[in-house]
Amino acid sequence: MYDVTIIGAGVVGTAIARELAKYDLKTVLVDKENDVSNGTTKANSAIVHAGFDCKPNTEKAKMNVRGNEMYEQMCKDLDVPFKKIGSFVVAFDEDDLTTLDKLKKQGEINGVPGLKILSKEEVEKREPNLSKDVIGALYAPSAGIVGSYELAIALAENAADNGVNILLNSPVTNIDKTAEGFQITAGKETLVSHFVINCAGVYADKINNFVNKPTFEILPFIGEYNLFDKSTGDFLNTIVFQAPSSKGKGVVSLPTVEGNFLIGPTSEGPKQPNDLKTSRNGLQELREKGAKVVPNFPFHKVITSFAGLRAKVAHNDFIIEESETANFINVAAIDSPGLTAAPAIAEKVMEMLKDKLVDLQANMTFVPTRRPVTRFMESSNEMKAELIGKDHRYGRVICRCENITEAEIVDMIHRHAGATTVDGVKRRIRAGAGRCQGGFCAPRVMEILARERNVDVLSIVKDKQDSYILTGETKATTVEFV
Repeated sequence: MYDVTIIGAGVVGTAIARELAKYDLKTVLVDKENDVSNGTTKANSAIVHAGFDCKPNTEKAKMNVRGNEMYEQMCKDLDVPFKKIGSFVVAFDEDDLTTLDKLKKQGEINGVPGLKILSKEEVEKREPNLSKDVIGALYAPSAGIVGSYELAIALAENAADNGVNILLNSPVTNIDKTAEGFQITAGKETLVSHFVINCAGVYADKINNFVNKPTFEILPFIGEYNLFDKSTGDFLNTIVFQAPSSKGKGVVSLPTVEGNFLIGPTSEGPKQPNDLKTSRNGLQELREKGAKVVPNFPFHKVITSFAGLRAKVAHNDFIIEESETANFINVAAIDSPGLTAAPAIAEKVMEMLKDKLVDLQANMTFVPTRRPVTRFMESSNEMKAELIGKDHRYGRVICRCENITEAEIVDMIHRHAGATTVDGVKRRIRAGAGRCQGGFCAPRVMEILARERNVDVLSIVKDKQDSYILTGETKATTVEFV
């Protein structure tokens, strides 16, 4: 019997799991995918938004600003890369300047610190590679960039370190209300739980409808992105938005926390909840809209394209509330700025549970920090020598693009919520995330995964359960010794 079952292991579900781990609760985190962070969390802009573009007094506005305040300490505790580099919303004409003024006033109502309208000259001084057609910008110093899936993985790991169970490859196919709470069919498991927290992303409406009347409909919108080689990572110093439209924040150009450069997303929908196809039109749109802001950008240095889904609803606000069925909490429609809001959403959900669990006790053994990640190539020469002396696998580079060693990969396999797939290694330690996108290191990563997990290399998949890589030997050779 669980106290709480969380459905959905994206950044919101994992943040809630870690928050619940601070208390004396028996919690399980359930997801249909082969890994945590395998939905919207692994395919977004990875921006920690300041909060000026959220309508005042909405859940989005409240959770965004509070979440932003929590990020620096959270990422420090979990050893997750985070940089507060600020953001611009750029203006190309007088109408855009009017929009910037409205956004500034709205942000000030929301409590966003340090907002300032910059002149053309100030913008050029800070960002010389921006288009000369830019005539001003709204500057938000509290905005930042983060490793989004790295954060969700770290949250899951820390939650598991503190006693939360994680159940993957377990799609929820039914929930029944019982006298004690809920009976949940999750893959091959039947779970019994006092509370359910629904964080199922683009499937949240379907999870809700197992025990409630249909009160909301998720509208999945697709956003396409281009990711560029690290040689472009210093083209901008700041996150650069274009003035927003009815479709959203528009195409954004930004350096990533890992040193690459990202342009995206498009916005099309509603789509099917499993539609992750990139398109010729979408990628052409990225090129055209990106060139408006950074006309001299080397677009030919793209190393991969991808798409992610955002779970919208018609009224365009987060849903964080108990459903008509008692003890069933919906955390749904968490589109942008959901990544920023995640720790604040977790805080709010915990307060909702405290109201119901009046005798709830703190977990006196809770450890808020994650075991630090050894990033070999970022270490000093003295530290490198010391690491190799302790473990020779630090001296064996597997991913040449990102300079990732065998010891780092092994570490990420054996942690709680550790890597079991090629992409799982890539998300945790960046082996395969570089210029060749795993073209050279993937076979070695597969061998390491098979060896460390003591499984046949044929069972190692790229990401999802059915994304096989090897099916068998191409030829069998028999050698006889005499």
